[in-house]
Amino acid sequence: MRILFGVGWLLAGVTKISEKHWFSQPGVFIEHYLITAVEKPNVPEFYKYFIENTALDHVLFFNYTIPIVQIILGICLIVGFMIIPSVFTCLFMHVNFILSGNMNLISLLLYTSAFGILLFMKHSYVFSLDRYFDIDQKLSFKRKKLEGPVTGENIMENVS
Repeated sequence: MRILFGVGWLLAGVTKISEKHWFSQPGVFIEHYLITAVEKPNVPEFYKYFIENTALDHVLFFNYTIPIVQIILGICLIVGFMIIPSVFTCLFMHVNFILSGNMNLISLLLYTSAFGILLFMKHSYVFSLDRYFDIDQKLSFKRKKLEGPVTGENIMENVS
């Protein structure tokens, strides 16, 4: 599931560059998208305020950043590098997509896939660079088992 999720994000970024011409016609697609989002009745007021006062003022930044980040996230998820930060970044980007008034079946599938990857994190590390470089152990929040009686001294040993 992690690999397919990564392929989806990779293709989303590549499609924006190749077929939707985000780089050859900078700002055209995303500016139209943002203006349309402001006019939609299902977009929350706080998000309309963000679009009008921030996003539209920095269209070129978002124009280049979004596809590049999507490509990087896709590659990271496919090879299994920094899986947890990648999934959370995907969720953040996806929440912004939903807040801009776009909710469809593919959107829902991607969103639930991200939570599926997080819920079954142990299985997401199979065939990943995180497992190979022991990043999965460094990012895990498992508690160490204390041996012997619990005292302030051995708690401080395990914390450091």
